[in-house]
Amino acid sequence: MNSKPSIQDFYNAELRWIPENLQKGIGNFNVFKFNGSRDKKLGPVPFVRKDFYKISLLTGNWRIYFGDRVIETGAQSILFSNPLLSYQWEPVGESPNGYCCLFTASFFSNFGKLSEYPLFQPNIIPVFELSNDEGSYIKALFERMFEEISSDYIYRYDALKNLTFDIVHTVLKKRSARISNFGSNSAQRISVQFLELLERQFPIENLQRRLELRSASDYADRLAIHVNHLNKALKKTTNKTTTVLIAERVIQEAKILLEKTNWSVSDIAQSLGFNEVTHFNNFFKKHENTSPSKFRMDWIS
Repeated sequence: MNSKPSIQDFYNAELRWIPENLQKGIGNFNVFKFNGSRDKKLGPVPFVRKDFYKISLLTGNWRIYFGDRVIETGAQSILFSNPLLSYQWEPVGESPNGYCCLFTASFFSNFGKLSEYPLFQPNIIPVFELSNDEGSYIKALFERMFEEISSDYIYRYDALKNLTFDIVHTVLKKRSARISNFGSNSAQRISVQFLELLERQFPIENLQRRLELRSASDYADRLAIHVNHLNKALKKTTNKTTTVLIAERVIQEAKILLEKTNWSVSDIAQSLGFNEVTHFNNFFKKHENTSPSKFRMDWIS
């Protein structure tokens, strides 16, 4: 199973460095300008889901793929991506460019529940055309992000959070009706409810916390539907079974705990709902082709 590229993977691949605040394990935020003509030489970005959020202001023509859907952008557009979204994009023409900011959910800890905003939920196509005024306003917000992040203002990260929410609300205000029309069928509603319930169990922040829901039937019971109905809905909307989606998220959390904590493998196994460490070892090796201990050693080295 391929795991989601992490924000560390992004920095290593694109910039060859990891910001200090991310190295310390606290929430991360950064902002970039990008040039589509440079990116075009690299070919289209492959279909992947990442473990971080991203807001991209796109100028010029871009082609964005969501499964079997293709969106062609116009003069100015904005794309909201989240850890549940799989997409592919590529520049079209000679001079597309833009801005983007990326951040982890923990960056907004105690500041607002970003995942509850419709723009970051998995049941919509999160690309929106912008008017000239909207595009100019949001571009100015990105420029202010550059000023804040490079300043020595003690509350600059709070200012960056406010600027991010300003972008979200600018786009959301005029499009609430359109967004509410997405996810109107039963399979989409069930999928969104399942994915929200799954994400609500994470992160595992201390050894006293343990996953409550571990199996497809656990989630079906909590959603008050038959497990076959849940599987059918998820297969239709994500092309994956309930068990696969749960396993992917557990593996993602296991890797974070192995990388970021000094907890023993046994403690991590218990926190993720495994009664026996051997069961966790077998589960991890099945999906990552290595043991948890070896994965941790490779990460440290």
